[in-house]
Formats: sequence, structure tokens, C-alpha cells
Amino acid sequence: MSEDLKNEDMGNWLEESEGFKDIHEHEVVEGTVVLVNRDEAYVDIGYKQEIAIPKKELAYPEPDSAEDVVKQGDKIKVYIQSLGGENGGVLSKIKADAEVVWDELRAIKAHNDDEDSNDLQTVDAKINSVVKGGLTATVNGLRGFIPASQMELHFVKDLSGYVGQTVKALPIEIESHKRRLVLSRRQLLEREREAKQQEIFSTIHEGDVLTGTVKRLVDYGAFIDIGGVDGLAHISDLSWERVSHPSDVLKVGQETEVFVKNIDPETRRISLSVKQTQRDPWLDRAENYREGDFIEGKIVKLAKFGAFMEIEPGFDGLIPMGELSDRRIENADEAVAVGDIVKVKVLRIDMKRKRISLSINRARREGAHANFKRYQPSVEAEEVAEAPAE
Repeated sequence: MSEDLKNEDMGNWLEESEGFKDIHEHEVVEGTVVLVNRDEAYVDIGYKQEIAIPKKELAYPEPDSAEDVVKQGDKIKVYIQSLGGENGGVLSKIKADAEVVWDELRAIKAHNDDEDSNDLQTVDAKINSVVKGGLTATVNGLRGFIPASQMELHFVKDLSGYVGQTVKALPIEIESHKRRLVLSRRQLLEREREAKQQEIFSTIHEGDVLTGTVKRLVDYGAFIDIGGVDGLAHISDLSWERVSHPSDVLKVGQETEVFVKNIDPETRRISLSVKQTQRDPWLDRAENYREGDFIEGKIVKLAKFGAFMEIEPGFDGLIPMGELSDRRIENADEAVAVGDIVKVKVLRIDMKRKRISLSINRARREGAHANFKRYQPSVEAEEVAEAPAE
């Protein structure tokens, strides 16, 4: 080949190459989308030809169509995996996006790890599927993993309900060279709970009556959310009546008023009572009686200091030892036995201490002409209602 021909070819090559970018493999560059169809997008990066990017390299998870991700004229960042060959090269938008996202995630983690930071930076994680040990999620196109223990403040047996949801999370492990991203929602919830606790513990006081939501029932009581912090209402504080299990009186999600019994800021424990927001039914029953009334009932329990008589089911009075018999006795069983039906006089009704004192002695001495009765308020009320007007 003559020297003139060589120079002519070189000139043509230079003319064709004029305007080409100085691009290299394994770097991120900006390109322009010139054509899009279902399976791929053609991108001009300033190379000698446009290069096709298959849809699987445009986004993760792979879209149904490349047209769902980009459109003609879009400026996008792409990673050059290789140049040359029949197709002009191999490009990836996923990897370009990933490099940017990895940098952003590292910056977020560094910010959250800084002890001087007062606020938390989170990421949006789209839950894709349940896998062994946890959940897979997508964060700005990157595949991440949320361990089962990092999803909630408490253990969740079935994680399938989270699939399809987008949740706020914190990046806790980042290894970009291994494409490893571990996320935690639990740590975010813990920090939010801590902030809520500090706020609530500074505003509530013992004796407050608040509205709460039942979060969890256990054999020994109910955990009730009172504005971001859970307090425990022991089973004995759920009702004035005897309760076999908390589910007998409450259900998860139910709103209920609670009385703040005790606050321990050091242990972050709050003791609540549901029954103390309600009127004690003992008081309602006691109001149906008067000191001096003559009534009869059944002996239900013997004690060293006397005997308990059932006035109504679940409503007892005490007959002191000195009021059981006219003669001196050492033990209650010398005068009465469990199951005996006895007639008594009401001596004292103590509404504050919720005690009723009764006497068999007074009933015997004073009750010759008394009308003894077992009190039946519902029957009496009906009789009054049915009585003809004078």
C-alpha cells in the first residue's frame, strides 16, 4: 500500500472518529437512549455505534418491557462492561445505578453510625419474597436481605404478609464488592420506640387515665400501647370480676381506657389497670343495703377471726367471731358450718375499705319481729314498677 493511500485511510478514520468520547471499559458514562423496544434499549455513548442494553440489564427485578424503564431521548448512566465485537459492546444500567446507590448507602450508614447525628436516614425497601432466614428486598434497584429477626420488635412466625409492601429500613451491612446489603427494620423501630419512650415518660404521671390499644395478650396480662410505649396490665387489673385469661375481657386491637398505676423510668416499665377506670361493682351492690337491715345468707368460708357469709353471689360480708354466738367460742366452727343458711343484721358498711360487718347475735336478739330477706333488687324494682299509683 502506497504512503499516500495510508495517509488517506488515516484521515478518513480520524474524520469518522472526530467527536467520539474518550471512553474506557469498566467505567460509568452518560448516554442517550435513541431507540426502545420491548426487549432492549439502544444507547449512544459517543462510541462508533449505538449499543443495545437488554431489559435484564436495565432494572432489577427484570421488567416486562424495556419501555417500562426508559424512553427515547432519556439521558442515563451506564456501566461499560466491554467494548467492541459484533454488538459494539456490553453495557449495564443496573451496574451504573448500583455504583451510585452503593455510594449513597455507604453515606447513609456513615451518617447513622455517627454518634453526633441527631436524625436517622432511612431507605425504602420493597419486599419481594420470603427466603430461608428472612426476606429479599429491593433498594433503588439493589437486591438486599432483611433477616427475620430484623423485621419487627417481636418474633414473626409467618413473614409472607410483608411481600409486596415497601418499608422503611436501615442499612446495617454493606459489602459492595460482594454485592451484599443487609437491612434492618427492627433497629429503626427500636430507635423510634426509644424516642417515643423518652417523650412519653416525660409527660405521663401516676394516676393519669389514658386511652390505649391492646397490642398483645399473654397468660399473665395484656400489653397495651399508650402512644408508642407498651404498658402491662396484669390479669388481676383487667376486671373487678375474676378473669381466667385476658382474652375473656380484651382482644388485640381493642381500644380501652387505662389507669397509670406505676412508672419506672429506669427499667422503662409502666404498670396499668383497666378495672380502675371503671366503677367497682362492689360499691353498686353495697348501695342496695343499709346499716340495720336484716338479711339472710349462706356461710361460705370460716376464718380465725370469724365467718364470711354470701349476701349475693360474689358479694360477701364478715361475721366477726364475737358476733357469731351468744356464748364465748374459740373457733368459728363452734357456731356455724360452711353451707349453713343464717340470719344476720347489717352492722356496718365501710365503702372506703369495701367491708360489710354482720351479726348473728343482734339478729337473734332484735329480729323477733324483723323481716329477714335475701336481697333481690331486681325483684323489688319490678314490684315497685308494678305497684298501682295511689
